[in-house]
Amino acid sequence: MAKAKKIAGFSLNDYVVYPSHGVGKIIAVEEQEVLDMKLELFVIDFEKDKMTLRVPTAKVESVGLRSLSTPELVAKAMTTLKGRARVKRAMWSRRAQEYEAKINSGDLLSIAEVVRDLHRNDEQREQSYSERQLYEAALERLTREVAVVNNVDESRATEEIGEVLLSRVVAAA
Repeated sequence: MAKAKKIAGFSLNDYVVYPSHGVGKIIAVEEQEVLDMKLELFVIDFEKDKMTLRVPTAKVESVGLRSLSTPELVAKAMTTLKGRARVKRAMWSRRAQEYEAKINSGDLLSIAEVVRDLHRNDEQREQSYSERQLYEAALERLTREVAVVNNVDESRATEEIGEVLLSRVVAAA
């Protein structure tokens, strides 16, 4: 596939977001025959997870594959992080389901909301294991996308997000 050729709006070597896995890179376009039907597939590499995913090009929209966020949307996500945590009074199991749905939606602003709501500073009570797992999953998804969009490495993106979260704590004090 030529670099300029776009299939379903994506080209070879594009970074994309798969809702339930986060940021990956299209490393190839393959054709496979399944039940006497030829399928064209994007081969998406999730380097950090050591995982490769094949997505039929015809199903791109229905699986929710999307392009990276714009720098403006990343800035909006950072602003979301600065906001006040909005924790509903529902039972933890229901909130956990809502957080997981937001994380797996692939929507950057929803993921930023989860990070904001589950972030704890040193003065606050410690997180439960399941809270920490959800927080880390959301933070990782946010960090990866911020890193690729801002063209920085993940450690720098982690620092940027940490600074924003810390500024929120300082502002509240």
